[in-house]
Amino acid sequence: MRIFLGVTGASGAAYAGRALESLLRAGCEVGLCISDSGLVVISHELLGTGAGPNPDRDEVTSRFLERHSAAEGTVRVLDLDQLTSPFASGSSSRAGAIICPCSGSTLGSIAHGTGRNLIHRAADVMLKERRPLILVTRETPVNLIHIENMAAVSRAGGILMPAMPGFYNDPQTIDDLVDFVVGRALDQLGVEHDLLRRWGEDPA
Repeated sequence: MRIFLGVTGASGAAYAGRALESLLRAGCEVGLCISDSGLVVISHELLGTGAGPNPDRDEVTSRFLERHSAAEGTVRVLDLDQLTSPFASGSSSRAGAIICPCSGSTLGSIAHGTGRNLIHRAADVMLKERRPLILVTRETPVNLIHIENMAAVSRAGGILMPAMPGFYNDPQTIDDLVDFVVGRALDQLGVEHDLLRRWGEDPA
């Protein structure tokens, strides 16, 4: 499966890291595109370098890949302005896209078709080609603008999955909470994983 993974500037870089790991373990070909704000969040939340405004893109991306790589699949790093990427065209075959985490501004750009970069364009392609688009939004509380943008994307065929972990599977660690959200998102893409225990399954 060819999956586009967009990482934007909402808190929740751990979700992006686990999504990348899991997609690669499933043998997917991943196109990874990180926004400028997404780099800041990764640098701050995963790499412990603080929230400086201008992290080095190559260094942060390299460390992110080292931390969340897996041998089974392949990953291609895409620039934000790389609109010649196959993910920017509806004529190129791909299975779907996940934006994780998805910031409020990214949600707004997708909802209104005002794409300014490859993340927005890839999402637009998924909607127009009727292919799976998963937005893992991470904003609370939400205002009416967020709600209306979510409704617009949903009407267009996108799937909104706010980062809301479940607690019925008795999570013991932060990783358990992250796995739940990412696992449910991957379910929507039809990607096999073992991140969570299904309701009704034997805990063993």
